[in-house]
Amino acid sequence: MNSVVLNSIRFVLFVLFQVLILNNIEPGFGIYPMIYPLFIFMLPFQLGTVPLMLLSFIFGLVIDSFSNTFGLHASSAVIMAFFRPLIFKWLSPRDGYESVESVNVYSMGGRWFLYAYGTLLLIHNTWFFFIESFKLNEFLWVLLKIGLSVPTSFILSLLVQFIFVSNKKEIR
Repeated sequence: MNSVVLNSIRFVLFVLFQVLILNNIEPGFGIYPMIYPLFIFMLPFQLGTVPLMLLSFIFGLVIDSFSNTFGLHASSAVIMAFFRPLIFKWLSPRDGYESVESVNVYSMGGRWFLYAYGTLLLIHNTWFFFIESFKLNEFLWVLLKIGLSVPTSFILSLLVQFIFVSNKKEIR
């Protein structure tokens, strides 16, 4: 399937899943499950930093428009998009990313996915919750929200990968 068509379908599905399902779930204890950072993570390696940040900004604005969060998701998505090339470069395989067609747990391996997506999700959620609170007296509450939301979102993202992403092996 064409990369543009595939990512357009992912765009719509991630927005719908986040807005219609996850935004309406309240598990308590400050847990806020977010699946939409996975869309930014799964964008092609070849996408430059500026188009990546622009697409992330638009994606975040769409989620903000449905969530009434006034740019909170957009700024978090842009921060994640900014750090994505740096994290990918830091965790680059010995052969590079040229032979890899898609970014997912199957093509890159579980350890790489854990480190790369885990780091980016931590950056995203840290920015999101500190900007949401914007108070120093709620520092521990924000840390609790980050500590509970990151693993919840990560496990949810892994489930999405295992259920909806093809596990065909790619030639490296």
